[in-house]
Amino acid sequence: MAAGSVAQADLTIDITRGNERATPIAVVPFASEAGNLPEDVAQIVADDLERSGYFEPLPRSSMFEQPSSSEEVRYGDWKALETRYMVVGKVSQSGGQAEIQYELLDVNGESRQIGETVTANGSDLRSAAHYISDQIFEEITGIRGAFSTRIAYVTSQGLGDNTQYGLYVADADGQRSQQVLTSDEPIMSPAWSPDGQKLAYVSFETERPSIYVQNLGTGQRVKLTDFEGLNSAPAWSPDGRRLAMALSRDGQPEIYVMDIASRNVQRLTNTNSIETEPAWTPDGQSIIFTSDRSGGPQIYRMSASGGSAERLTYTGNYNARGRISPDGESLFLIHRGNNGYQVAKQDLGTGRLVEISDAQQAESPSVAPNGTMVIFATQQGSTGVLGAVTADGRAQFRLPAAQGDVREPSWSPFLN
Repeated sequence: MAAGSVAQADLTIDITRGNERATPIAVVPFASEAGNLPEDVAQIVADDLERSGYFEPLPRSSMFEQPSSSEEVRYGDWKALETRYMVVGKVSQSGGQAEIQYELLDVNGESRQIGETVTANGSDLRSAAHYISDQIFEEITGIRGAFSTRIAYVTSQGLGDNTQYGLYVADADGQRSQQVLTSDEPIMSPAWSPDGQKLAYVSFETERPSIYVQNLGTGQRVKLTDFEGLNSAPAWSPDGRRLAMALSRDGQPEIYVMDIASRNVQRLTNTNSIETEPAWTPDGQSIIFTSDRSGGPQIYRMSASGGSAERLTYTGNYNARGRISPDGESLFLIHRGNNGYQVAKQDLGTGRLVEISDAQQAESPSVAPNGTMVIFATQQGSTGVLGAVTADGRAQFRLPAAQGDVREPSWSPFLN
């Protein structure tokens, strides 16, 4: 059954490995001229920046003063705290809306980097905070921030025949979750459309797997496939007009591409092996996929129009669930090595592969649209949780739910 209500499936942040090279930054509590606010904007900004792995926010207990504008800042005092950057601001009320003034300051240079007034509904301060985080992150790193993006994930609660499954979307920090679908049958492989308006996913609600596409704004959904056998692993083309998928309609699982408008499907692979987990390259010209044609799971690349396939992975005997970085230069995947199943990153130019996660049974990686982080499913004891790791492996955190298991994460594209 489809749903669109707000539900209590928020995820919490548990940082498990910090980045020793993170840049020190002080996000000073914003002064409020609007009374008690429902959200602490400065704390959300600090949490966003810390979670990125690029920054180490100064604890509030170490702040001996709390300026709200650049004119009030005594730079020498903050230099003594070895703070590289500062964020100061204030929140006021105007016509039923909150106005947030913020400034990013370079402490060493004693200069104002950026400043802006952001207007937000009083009930939507989190969106304004994520926007501010995006601006700060891009100003300092030169990389577009992804804090205003969203994640999709699947939850399960209960045992055996009493298990309930849910498909949710939430902010990138796991907050403000909304239920997209609830079902007595498994839900798998959510995938965002390039415009961030739809999700494709696999549902077993008719007792066999079928691929659905659901509009997140209207809740309307359509069943795209109901072929005999396996219908799995949908992946949108960058132009949003096609879906790659794995179907076993003709025997073994093979890679197909469907034109969404016409529903015509084209078979791309034709082997006696298992071919699955397709993903598009950013230019839309190629598809990567997992195949056991060499004796064990490895990742291959072929033209999106078909033809011969090129093997990409050679390190170890298990490499699967590949995802290409937005710049097209790296391959993120699940690699089985001495530390079990971990998220790994392979340079597509040199072929060098390195493990970047330190998790219990990592699976289902999904890359942030700016390429700086990878979210994946893992275990915390016997419970399924989400994990995330920076692309360089220096910082890592978990996102458990209050109840039940969480799995099958998918990071949205940029939403504006």
